[in-house]
Amino acid sequence: MRHHGVLGIVGRNGMGKTTLCNAIMGLVRATKGSVRLDGKEILGMHPYRIVDLGAGYVPQGRRVWPSLTVDEHLRVAAKTGGPWNLELIYELFPPLSERRRHGGNELSGGEQQMLSIGRALVANPKLLIMDEPTEGLAPRIVEQLEKLLLRLADEEDLAVLLVEQNLGVATTVAKRLAVMVNGQIETEIDSAALADNRALQQRLLGVSAETEEAVSELEEQTAPAAEQTQSRREPSAVVSSDSKLMNVSKFPNRWSFGNPLTERHQFEEKRAGITKQITRWGRIANLVADRVSGVPAGEISSSTDNQTAMSDKAAYVAGTFDTKNRELSFVRNIIASQGVRAVTVDLSTSGQPTPADIRPQEVAKYHPDGPDAVFTGERGSSVTAMAEAFAQFMPAQKDVGGVIGLGGSGGTALTTPGMQALNVGIPKIMVSTVASGNVAPYVGASDICMLYSVTDVAGINRISERVLANAANALVGMMTGKTPKAEQYKPAIGLTMFGVTTPCVQLITRKLEHKYDCLVFHATGTGGRSMEKLVDSGIMAGVIDVTTSEICDLHMGGVMSAGEDRLGAIIRTSVPYVGSCGALEIVNFGAPDTVPEKYRSRNLYRHNPQVTVFRTTPEESALIGEWVGRKLNQMNGPVRFLIPEGGLSLLDLPGKPFYDPEADAALFNAIERTVKQTEKRRLIRLPYDVNNPAFADALVSNFNEIMRDT
Repeated sequence: MRHHGVLGIVGRNGMGKTTLCNAIMGLVRATKGSVRLDGKEILGMHPYRIVDLGAGYVPQGRRVWPSLTVDEHLRVAAKTGGPWNLELIYELFPPLSERRRHGGNELSGGEQQMLSIGRALVANPKLLIMDEPTEGLAPRIVEQLEKLLLRLADEEDLAVLLVEQNLGVATTVAKRLAVMVNGQIETEIDSAALADNRALQQRLLGVSAETEEAVSELEEQTAPAAEQTQSRREPSAVVSSDSKLMNVSKFPNRWSFGNPLTERHQFEEKRAGITKQITRWGRIANLVADRVSGVPAGEISSSTDNQTAMSDKAAYVAGTFDTKNRELSFVRNIIASQGVRAVTVDLSTSGQPTPADIRPQEVAKYHPDGPDAVFTGERGSSVTAMAEAFAQFMPAQKDVGGVIGLGGSGGTALTTPGMQALNVGIPKIMVSTVASGNVAPYVGASDICMLYSVTDVAGINRISERVLANAANALVGMMTGKTPKAEQYKPAIGLTMFGVTTPCVQLITRKLEHKYDCLVFHATGTGGRSMEKLVDSGIMAGVIDVTTSEICDLHMGGVMSAGEDRLGAIIRTSVPYVGSCGALEIVNFGAPDTVPEKYRSRNLYRHNPQVTVFRTTPEESALIGEWVGRKLNQMNGPVRFLIPEGGLSLLDLPGKPFYDPEADAALFNAIERTVKQTEKRRLIRLPYDVNNPAFADALVSNFNEIMRDT
């Protein structure tokens, strides 16, 4: 490290800049390397020892204490034996002097950054590490900070390590810039040379100073129109009329993702050309740096797979900002403070101005019938349509690393369809007032984590603050935690099972588990939908659909229907498919008193106290068989459908409650009559019941055959 002056570190998002700063300060454990301060090795020391030796830190996100006043912040950090003291800090930052008795959570973003810098300087460091000091600040505040950095570089006996995404600031303040790529310094370059070379800026950083100037100009022009009210709990929303204390974290700026400028509906039409250009660059090259580094805290290792995988991913924070702005912003800030990029999405239909990164109008464009279908003026239809639009919007976003939503029953119904539309494995958390009840309609076949809010999602109080913080931290953990490598697994196949087809599926699993990852799904409606969702997501190499009983519930009004789209994923993906009629005679209801009156004269069978079943008639079986046949005809992949003539389940055997050869024959004949057999699509009749080992062997051999052919 130089003994005097400023060394800048620049790089694309997620390259490890923040992790480097945290490692130098002892906040994360470094796996290798060396860090020396005045010739003394500090790597591995506790942070307080590193500070005692002369390192000062201005962390990303400011990290001021809400319970301490400005004066208390400075007094706690102050050390004698150097030029900096409290009065010099107040002279340097007059707004802090005026607010010295205010708590950290009562300051604007600009004031918090001033306090963070002042707190580091009063320790009179030899080395000052500054991580994104201009992040989220108004242009005039950035200009003041730039002058301060130049003064520190020229007048003070101080070495400064500056991590800065604002290329204009970095090239102005630092004479030399180190470019970080994937956790390593790729090159060191003269800042003037980089400032004058747009092609080099684009190649090394994916950004140019010209673009930052355009964004800054627009920020400057739009700053006066910002809100001027302050909430004690929301210092990030503070804006003063002269922009001296402005924190623009709620408004589009150079750290916003994607197309930040079009998200602000008050932009004048004359700026549309610049906005369109920035949109194009932002989507292709991640032009505008994120508000946070995107590198999760942890070991400083450029080879950490999950850090690399998550560097371009964002946590989507979705809800109705017209009613839940405070709560959603609270969650967003917790996520962003931990180095995960957060993107806020407004799903409100009221037409009110929004502080979110993505406006309701942008989401509404994804409705099949366009925005007009969403903003109808009638709340019920608008909310329903917005939920449908959100379900189309979320899968179209390529940077989704996780999603979190907040709301009551309406907000939950509005948000969860978008979560359900995402692939299994993408973290999804819904904080909801209805999470302690029946959540099946909200979770569906997805892996949504429902968290009960305890109190209503209406303000920040001692309960909601903890619950929302837990949810935000859980999402960060899900997104940044270690995940198994896909190559550790064998190809995945899906199997469907019911209690009355268990012997068959267990035999199949034992025969195939040496070469396949056998995922068994309980055919309870949700199970079938879950399996097909994974088929749609491309996880499944093939399917052995032993148990198709959910189709009975679809036609008979049972409680375990997987819906009309059962077998739809097989049709859409052409995945290799071996199916059968397992339990295709059983209709499911709850306790006996839940069985509809029209079915109570049937031969009811109590599977357990909560499940009552009955058997289909020959006429009903024929209708079901025709439906199955039509679905099989739509499959273009390799298909084998095996018919167990000896019985459909453990209940459909001689002497058992559901033994009915006539009904079975009606089912089999309807399937055979309907299916158009081809070389790829074949029916196979076998004289065994579904749980006979010979039938399981036949399912396995046919599956192996079509997998070999595939």
